Amino acid sequence: MSKLMIIGCGGVASVAIHKVCQNDGVFDELLIASRTVSKCDALKDKLQGQTKTKITTAQIDADDVEALTKLIKEYQPDAVLNVALPYQDLTIMDACLAAGVDYIDTANFEPEDTEDPEWRKVYDKRCQELGFSAYFDYSWQWAYEDKFKQAGLTALLGTGFDPGVTSVFAAYAKKHYFDTIDTIDILDCNGGDHGYAFATNFNPEINLREVSAPGSYMENGKWVEIPAMSIKREYDFEGVGKKDMYLLHHEEIEALGRNMPEVKRIRFFMTFGQSYLDHMRCLENVGMLSTTPINYNGQEIVPIQFLKALLPDPASLGPRTKGKTNIGCIFTGKKDGKERSIYIYNVCDHQECYKEVGSQAISYTTGVPAMIGAMLVVTGQWKKPGVFTTDEFDPDPYMEALNKWGLPWKVVENPVLVD
Repeated sequence: MSKLMIIGCGGVASVAIHKVCQNDGVFDELLIASRTVSKCDALKDKLQGQTKTKITTAQIDADDVEALTKLIKEYQPDAVLNVALPYQDLTIMDACLAAGVDYIDTANFEPEDTEDPEWRKVYDKRCQELGFSAYFDYSWQWAYEDKFKQAGLTALLGTGFDPGVTSVFAAYAKKHYFDTIDTIDILDCNGGDHGYAFATNFNPEINLREVSAPGSYMENGKWVEIPAMSIKREYDFEGVGKKDMYLLHHEEIEALGRNMPEVKRIRFFMTFGQSYLDHMRCLENVGMLSTTPINYNGQEIVPIQFLKALLPDPASLGPRTKGKTNIGCIFTGKKDGKERSIYIYNVCDHQECYKEVGSQAISYTTGVPAMIGAMLVVTGQWKKPGVFTTDEFDPDPYMEALNKWGLPWKVVENPVLVD
């Protein structure tokens, strides 16, 4: 039995909290902490009679390391699950180190202010040395490796779906299907329709930054960067049908490239409809995706944060989203001297997710793996000192848990490959 502290109470956090409460044989106590405590209280009231897990709530500013450390020390959880904003990864890691507890998150660090001189100096150096310009990367969190080792604590990074499950799929393929993997193509397809002219399926700031940035992939251990949305392919996804997908930069490429250096090429594709792309390009052209503060009528605002306030809250999309997601990885390589290719993927239904936990499938496919990662850390199955991504542990218990907790997967031999 264990105590878990969850920071955040948005769409993904809500799913993770529902799943923690379903898994009350492992998690007997839960603290939900967020800047807006009323959201935590509302979720507690909803779940209290449906679970044996004892739920408490607290108000916290995750940017305040001192206050966060104090709260963690008072509650004394076995681990902290961070499903707040990626901006807050480092402050939460600092608080976990100070309080002596394990740390888990779903997305790697990126700065809120991309013009911050201290961050910019490191960023410019990385762009020059490594050759990719995305604002998010693992270097800031990997820099905590020695601190977590010396403290005897585990930091598990990126246990969402992508990153997270996709990296576990890679570890599983390597363990059970290949002697050597040559290529990995990660395919993220959302065939859902929410009925809005334009909305994002997760935090608009993070989503729009990711999509509007240059794409990149890894080939022979080096980054290849391309203009945003310049490589398009069509693929026929089970449960969804044919969709256009575009090559994007994504953080699991970086981790897989480091941990599986023998893989010759790693790419990430995500599906988008033409309407979404037209809206996004228009917003980018008029400056609404900018992270640089501007002065408006004597008040400083960040354009992309103002846009976020105008767009539908991703947590509100559940009741109106219909259709399915299909996310997985296509692997090519060799086994026993022979060429082999397999496709490991999950299909998830938006409406089924809403019936179960009140969310759409994008939040569901991230929130379920967040709970699974936390479970494996607190039960000791994935626990060792240091900072790790999900591909660095035994994939089998994670894969079994996906089937048990709502994300069953399939393995298909000889799939259609992406050219």
